[in-house]
Amino acid sequence: MNARTETLERAKFSSMLEGTAEDWAIIGTEYRNHAKGLAGRVLDHLRLLEGDHGGFPICRLEHSLQTATRAHRDGQSEPYVVMALLHDIGDTLGSYNHPDVAAAIIKPFVTEDLHWICEKHGAFQGYYYFHYVGMDRDVREQYRGHPYFEACAHFCEKYDQAAFDAKYDSAPLSFFEPMLRRVFEKPINSPYAKVMED
Repeated sequence: MNARTETLERAKFSSMLEGTAEDWAIIGTEYRNHAKGLAGRVLDHLRLLEGDHGGFPICRLEHSLQTATRAHRDGQSEPYVVMALLHDIGDTLGSYNHPDVAAAIIKPFVTEDLHWICEKHGAFQGYYYFHYVGMDRDVREQYRGHPYFEACAHFCEKYDQAAFDAKYDSAPLSFFEPMLRRVFEKPINSPYAKVMED
């Protein structure tokens, strides 16, 4: 039995219509405890990318580390570096929409521009290869004129598309762990942030 999911107290209702303030106090406490472990769960999921090459020159974890390392060495902020680290975390669960998965994970913790870059990077990254697989490399043009267009193009050009170098000296995941934990410590953009308050 997983001790984490086995609590001493549980709500008494069988449908939410029957819930009481006492029930929701129990659930709120458990929610806060569970949410505090989010950074660890994200790191565990990121580790699942190790060894998964998908035909690329390096594994997906190394690509993530390399993208984040390049952003960090270029002086980007911690939230930016964490976005760079997690931008492809959705590869394992969202084979057809990995940017959406990554963007959903980081949304509560980053600014609107970083969320947008993460969410749209797939279309922008396509500029570098879509024409080789029978797709329109200029699909990103649908976003031309958006306030974050250039920022996303810059992320892909400088960090993402360049991060497949097997000889690059990437920082290890342990280097980024404290950054990720700090960024994920408290949501800045979530309708559920109030629940996190003790």
